[in-house]
Amino acid sequence: MRVLLIEDEVRLAETVRRGLVAEGMLVDVAHDGDQGLFAAQTQGYDVIVLDIMLPKRNGYDVCRDLRASEIWTPVLILTAKDGEYDEVDAFDLGADDYLTKPFSFVVLVARLRSLVRRGAPERPTLLVAGDLSLDPATREVLRAGQAVSLTPREFGLLQYLLRHRGDVLSKTEILDNVWDLHYDGADNVVEVYVGYLRRKIDTPFGRSAIETIRGAGYRLAGDGG
Repeated sequence: MRVLLIEDEVRLAETVRRGLVAEGMLVDVAHDGDQGLFAAQTQGYDVIVLDIMLPKRNGYDVCRDLRASEIWTPVLILTAKDGEYDEVDAFDLGADDYLTKPFSFVVLVARLRSLVRRGAPERPTLLVAGDLSLDPATREVLRAGQAVSLTPREFGLLQYLLRHRGDVLSKTEILDNVWDLHYDGADNVVEVYVGYLRRKIDTPFGRSAIETIRGAGYRLAGDGG
């Protein structure tokens, strides 16, 4: 397994490097974001361990730039930042896992091996269907080049539909993934919000991206309608 470790704390980087080498891994180390991004773009790695607080280019930007370059190498964020919004930001930018400092080395090794087993499927940071696009990081939605303003719930629903574009999704699946786990209201709330979305992303543009599949649920057309 070939690992790229991007970490500016020299002592920590060397400790982790030695530990991973002892586990039979080949490890390259970069101490700033620019150096790490260049290595990731020009060399082939099985997995990347990436700190967030880096000189020259932070870990968020490195991860975003990698995905924008269509480099899908699994990325594990390793950082002292442990806020839930930091974690969400990392995943929205294309990271695959997240581990906070101080961390268990045994857990780090296990997670790296798990990421490599899973492989490197495409995980674009920008969700696109035809001329409809959604950026999870900036929360920007565009239709035919025009910005579309959505409420948080509408945004969450559109994001889920786009991530599963072309698939038929039941009301139950949508509720489970877009609404709060403790929501116990009627499932017709999905119909209501699908209607809201249609009036914002479809009707004004003469499109019909969100399809109703009678008796099954909803589907967002892969071509954006």
